[in-house]
Amino acid sequence: MAKETKKDVTDFSVEEKLKSLYQLQTILSKIDEIRILRGELPLEVQDLEDEVVGLTTRIDNYKADIVTLNKSIKDNELSIEESRRKVTKYEADQDNVRNNREFDSLNKEIEFCNLEIELGEKKIREAKAGLVAKQEDIEKFKVMLAEKRDELERKKIELEEIVEETRKDEERLRDEAKVLEGLIEPRLLLSFKRIRKNTRNGLGIVYVERDACGGCFNKIPPQRQLDIRMRKKIIVCEYCGRILVDPELAGVKIESQTETPVKKRSSRRKAAEEE
Repeated sequence: MAKETKKDVTDFSVEEKLKSLYQLQTILSKIDEIRILRGELPLEVQDLEDEVVGLTTRIDNYKADIVTLNKSIKDNELSIEESRRKVTKYEADQDNVRNNREFDSLNKEIEFCNLEIELGEKKIREAKAGLVAKQEDIEKFKVMLAEKRDELERKKIELEEIVEETRKDEERLRDEAKVLEGLIEPRLLLSFKRIRKNTRNGLGIVYVERDACGGCFNKIPPQRQLDIRMRKKIIVCEYCGRILVDPELAGVKIESQTETPVKKRSSRRKAAEEE
């Protein structure tokens, strides 16, 4: 018995391609539903992680500012101490001056040192006020950080539980989708994925429903509907760009809409007979 050769995807008929695409869409929609089930949790977890990093960085920066402020206080205290020693020395030197010019010169040095002391004391007061404010902010951020970490832990547990519940289903669906993708021409598959990416509901292929596109619900001309039913070429919606298939290929049964006109014709025939 001759070995059966595998059919190349480019040799598939348009109908086979459309059927594979629609089956792929069905599977991908189920995966989308699983993601919707997870809701905004992944984004919430990411946002909380970013907030925790931001608060931790802010606290570290404030701690670095406190180190800088403490150093500033110490440096200014040393400067004040040095200026006070100079004042004591200059005041002692004034007792041994030989003329008024030397006295005035020493007096100016004393005034300058006193200004340096006042400036240093002002800087120390400002630094100490800054220290108090930084410490208060750090305590406030620590409380916020603890709350965010607790919330993050809860959200992670919640997300892990949902992911665990849906992991097996999602993995199975992804495996099925991978098999189907191997049966679709790469260029057509790429177009399909691009269409899916550009639609809000992730539908890249839809069936005709009530003479309209099942994606954007715009009316489709009768001749175009006939072409879709013929399944001889890939046809896309001229409004939304989605690939279109007929309901039968999609496995959807559409209720007949001819019942009412038949009743009307029967009523008219009965009226004519009575006349």
